[in-house]
Amino acid sequence: MNKKAKEIMNTKLETISPNATVYDAIEKLIDKRIRSLLVVPENNEDEYGVVTIRNIIFNVIIPEIDPKNIKIKEIASRPVIAVSKDTHINEIYFLMKTNNIARVFVKEDERIIGVISFFDLLNYILVEKAKS
Repeated sequence: MNKKAKEIMNTKLETISPNATVYDAIEKLIDKRIRSLLVVPENNEDEYGVVTIRNIIFNVIIPEIDPKNIKIKEIASRPVIAVSKDTHINEIYFLMKTNNIARVFVKEDERIIGVISFFDLLNYILVEKAKS
């Protein structure tokens, strides 16, 4: 497992503004059939975040808060855990395990350029097994 993040990352990032409503996020998640959205900084003092189905269920749905009345910035996880595009896959496995997270973002300079999820890792493992 000598590959680096840039070789298996998904570059199709779906994003959302921190000022969007949770309802907007739910619509986008369902429409795109995905599990998370990258929350993009609105200014230089802000940082990237992520909003997941888990954030929405535990922070909005279960407490019965109207998703039209709560902003993404109120429930997003921040900061995201991000690695360099040259980070080895083994280090990414370790980060996911020790931080109990399902995705690691990939950055170049200070900009997020991709994401690696459990699914991406599973796909990589299956492809490698098929080759041998």
